[in-house]
Amino acid sequence: MVSAIFKRLLPENVEVTNDFKLLLLIGGLYSLSTALSNTFVNVYIWKQSGSITAIAFYQLATVLFSPLAFFYAGRMVKRMDRTIVLRVGIVLLALFYFAVLFAGTSVEDFLFLLGLLLGLGFGVYWLAFNVLTFEITSPETRDVFNGYLGLFTSFAGMIGPITAGIIIAWFPGYSGYQSIFTVSLLFFAAAVIVSFKFKKRSSAGIFRISKVWQRRHEDLDWRRILYAHFFQGSREGVFTFLIILWVYTATQSELALGTYGLITSAISFCCYFAVGRFLPVRMRRRSIFIGSLLLYVAIFFIVPDPTYARLLMYGILISAAYPLIFVPFVSMTYDIIGKAYKAASMRVEYLIVREWFVNGGRAVSIVCFLIFIRVLGDKQGILFTLLVFGAGHLFLYMAIRHITPHGGKLPDDEYSSKSLGDQERQT
Repeated sequence: MVSAIFKRLLPENVEVTNDFKLLLLIGGLYSLSTALSNTFVNVYIWKQSGSITAIAFYQLATVLFSPLAFFYAGRMVKRMDRTIVLRVGIVLLALFYFAVLFAGTSVEDFLFLLGLLLGLGFGVYWLAFNVLTFEITSPETRDVFNGYLGLFTSFAGMIGPITAGIIIAWFPGYSGYQSIFTVSLLFFAAAVIVSFKFKKRSSAGIFRISKVWQRRHEDLDWRRILYAHFFQGSREGVFTFLIILWVYTATQSELALGTYGLITSAISFCCYFAVGRFLPVRMRRRSIFIGSLLLYVAIFFIVPDPTYARLLMYGILISAAYPLIFVPFVSMTYDIIGKAYKAASMRVEYLIVREWFVNGGRAVSIVCFLIFIRVLGDKQGILFTLLVFGAGHLFLYMAIRHITPHGGKLPDDEYSSKSLGDQERQT
């Protein structure tokens, strides 16, 4: 049945493997789980603490521990089947929701632990998922995979928040929150079961993170894409929780927040479908520029007065903009890694360093946000943060605008690597 659904969804001229479909399915289950609960974790914390600072510290703990998880997960996939590492990441995320359930109405006392678990879960899961994406897709199928993964993510974003909002509205107190966190646990359990259908995938070789870190001085395209990911993270760090809290405080209704998610994800669903299926490779940079410009323009809908109507307009605009950016940007990133120095043996290290830059951007924006609200007060600090870090994707475009399809790489034999075995050389 699942194969029949994928056959209808995927373009006829794209040949995909069983692992390709399984990875999309796991990505969909992950998206359903996070769409159902992640939106409301911040609201759950807000209702108990009433402090934007507490939420910012929780988010900061998450982005600080995520790079550490990427590092150790990278060492793991060099020694064992990376599908096992994927399962470890899913289990850690499940433990996060279990900890939220266990904390109950005392969640404010466990914010550091929750941030730690979420950061470790995100890091291990996404390292394994990205490595599998790199291996299972090819330059010809990468845009299709990223487009349809975005499509499934948007679909989950449509049904997840509105379903959670209805459940919370039905059940009084915190029992509604506990229900949706429990359902998220079940989705993660299903993802673990699906992961056992993957073919075994091992990665031989030595863990060489320092060599990939140094490559940014010699590979211009690699340096550019790393800077781009830093700027991507600088926007994500604060926007991921500020907008959610603004929607909730403007309405004081979880159902309204769910409706916001439904509307914006429906727009995103259609746009991911269109971009993933029809965007040609030659239009990647132009698409990223248009999307980045739309993201910044959208801020001015909410900066003067963040009413629910204005927030909806903002959400609709960014939902159309994100697919224009991320479908080509993610594909561009994988292409650059794919042609980088010794990518065959060090792809794991390339993905880890990339995530260090993303989380570095997130951490910088959150720390700056905490400074801004301390100096300027909550209202002015939030507005200043939005205006400064809302331009993150415009800087992302500036970083990638000169990347060429075949630039930034010398032939493998031009590098001194006599100490490496033939099996470690780029293929």
